[in-house]
Amino acid sequence: MKIIAREIPPRTVWALEQAGVHPLLARLFAARGVRAKEELDDGLARLLAPDTLRGTHEAAVLLADAIAQDKRLCIVADYDCDGATACAVGVRGLRLLGAKHVSYLVPDRVVDGYGLTPPIAERVADSGADMLITVDNGIASVEGVAAAKVRGLQVLVTDHHLPGPELPSADVLVNPNQPGCEFESKSIAGVGVMFYVLLALRSELRKRRVFDTASQPKLDALLPLVALGTVADVVKLDANNRRLVAQGLRRIRAGAMPAGVAALFKAAGRNACVATTFDFGFALGPRINAAGRLADMTLGIECLLTDDAGRAEELARMLDGINRERRDIEGGMRDQALLLAESLFATDGEGIEAPPPAISVFDAGFHEGVVGIVASRIKDRFHRPTFVFAASGAPGKEQELKGSGRSIPGFHLRDALDLVAKRHPGVLLRFGGHAMAAGCTVAREHFETFEKGFAQVAGEWLAEAALTRQIETDGPISREYMRIDLVDTLHREVWGQGFAPPTFSEEVEVVSQRLVGEKHLSLKLRHQGQPIDAIWFSHTEPLPPRVKLAFRLDADEWQGVRRLRFLVEGAEF
Repeated sequence: MKIIAREIPPRTVWALEQAGVHPLLARLFAARGVRAKEELDDGLARLLAPDTLRGTHEAAVLLADAIAQDKRLCIVADYDCDGATACAVGVRGLRLLGAKHVSYLVPDRVVDGYGLTPPIAERVADSGADMLITVDNGIASVEGVAAAKVRGLQVLVTDHHLPGPELPSADVLVNPNQPGCEFESKSIAGVGVMFYVLLALRSELRKRRVFDTASQPKLDALLPLVALGTVADVVKLDANNRRLVAQGLRRIRAGAMPAGVAALFKAAGRNACVATTFDFGFALGPRINAAGRLADMTLGIECLLTDDAGRAEELARMLDGINRERRDIEGGMRDQALLLAESLFATDGEGIEAPPPAISVFDAGFHEGVVGIVASRIKDRFHRPTFVFAASGAPGKEQELKGSGRSIPGFHLRDALDLVAKRHPGVLLRFGGHAMAAGCTVAREHFETFEKGFAQVAGEWLAEAALTRQIETDGPISREYMRIDLVDTLHREVWGQGFAPPTFSEEVEVVSQRLVGEKHLSLKLRHQGQPIDAIWFSHTEPLPPRVKLAFRLDADEWQGVRRLRFLVEGAEF
């Protein structure tokens, strides 16, 4: 592992400080590409205009006509947190704007697979709907959209995934990544796309004099859901996404949130009054995702839709229980996957075992709902692009393997799958995704061909430097900033994918170390001559007396007393 420090442009730091930004935040923001204080303005007026997102105007006209004609609308969701929040935003928002008949349908991960398939389209048509609206899916659903059109449904596709070579024949497509779209935030989440469609619809309804600026429904009530889905989907937090998340956090901290969000905070043992992006990514998001992985995402969506506090708490408790089951399954799978991955290691010229350029593992006992999480754990452990496969549980598809992949910087996972598909025709039955996360389906008999083909592409694309794990940090931290109040200041900001949380690095003295809970390393350190406690979660190997650490600042509370401590992220020695 190599610890490196970000470049911090001093003139930008000075300019931000002169504009009134706290000196530590000025340094952190400058290192993340912020050039002026105006870029930190998270007001709604600074959001990118909806009319710059291709298809929003056409979608607004389509929906406004449907509302005027009292048509029945059915949203087809995805079974992850982004899809669940996008569905809840769609249902709540359309009802706010006057739609009387709004239902939803979410595919079953095992039985239906991903996206709008022809059978899903048939179910929507059979339900009596007039219009089908996809959220967080649909851009690759060429056959599903065609089936819906044959049944006479109008189809609106809202998605953010990368399109394939052929676009579906929907009435309207809204996707920042479709050809010809100039929307600047290409990384907006599916829930963000749906929110933008609603903004455009409200504007269209104003033009039609359904209501005016004073009487129009306030869509900002949906922002807590937009923020949750955006962070949970691990999309890049560019300036526009950070504004959406900041606005959602602000409302949650003020107590203005759907009953289900409040119930999820309670079930997770988190305090909504001091909510952070960490809560979204590691507490609420996983509980909603667990429903789609092991049970029925309808539970998650219903939790986000209900306005009954008691019902919300009941659903949140159910989601919490499913998440505990998910963690148990994941633990066993992770251990087995690690053993399978280590069996792929080769010995180099110096007798040192090293992982291959990419890792693909399969076991008949794996659960397909958890393969993505396990792939992420393996990727983190060995710093290699990783796919984990499980046998499909869909009827009649027992010989298919469904895989989920996670990547490392510098390796575009979907493009890699595309090349494997071209080199080995027929091996990949289906695939799709992003640069850092993707999914695919292969026939069980072709798993070895995929494994070798995927590793070959990684070997060709990844240089030796890319295969060495790096932790990018903000360098040393001055003693004057080692304060609890500054920990709270840092936590209030919006951090996440593409706008990394503050991580510092320095050489420290290890005074003592011990294992706690059999899997975490508890440390007493000397930092700049002063004692400080630290914890390295999920790490058991001892450290040398002096070591360079990458760490985040955290507040540890014990018996009502809050103390500063380091959360160790990595070590170089």
